[in-house]
Amino acid sequence: MHTMPVIVLDFETTGMSPDLGDRPIEVGAVRIEHDLIVDRFQELMNPGFTISWFIESLTGISNQLVAEAPPCEEVMSRFADWIGDTPLVAHNAGFDRKFLDAELALLGRSRENPMTCSMLASRRLFPESPNHKLATLVRHCGIFTDGTFHRALNDAEMTGHLWIAMVDLLRDRYDLDAVPFSLMQDLSRIARAKADRYLRTFAQQQRRVSRSLAQEESWTQ
Repeated sequence: MHTMPVIVLDFETTGMSPDLGDRPIEVGAVRIEHDLIVDRFQELMNPGFTISWFIESLTGISNQLVAEAPPCEEVMSRFADWIGDTPLVAHNAGFDRKFLDAELALLGRSRENPMTCSMLASRRLFPESPNHKLATLVRHCGIFTDGTFHRALNDAEMTGHLWIAMVDLLRDRYDLDAVPFSLMQDLSRIARAKADRYLRTFAQQQRRVSRSLAQEESWTQ
């Protein structure tokens, strides 16, 4: 049994906070269905002002590139249509959530999608990792990469592969039929020390439900 579709997204931005006037300069995202990346979205966008040399050096996105790109409003409108109401994932989701919600608000739209953080979930599932930065986790999990980070689509793809690895780990370690999105949300919220017990309890409940459904099905045949 497969998990429900999710969209993994990443923003490159002019700074740390939309409350301080910062805006996205690139969005990248992948759609995952049946544990495979089946679609991608990537666009540069013009924030309407000059970006700093630091952001240029970090991302490789120059002022010339964004000057030739469509405005944020145009790109974000297309992106909002593309994601629909599909559940969302991001690494350090608090950061990306702020920018997504701020840009949608400027369009007079709002996010209905549930959202969760792959970084918080990874802390529960890979406590032995040296840290939980995306690049470190990619190496820790043996995920292939060309070494490019801080570009939106590449980071979204790497996070997508990390998400698939975490789902596979949960299935294998706890013998789960499926890994609901709500389970990953819960996992990112609970204390690390309680994660294993929580997951074992969830797996027992899932098996009880499966047995009950199988019995009901046998009675109706």
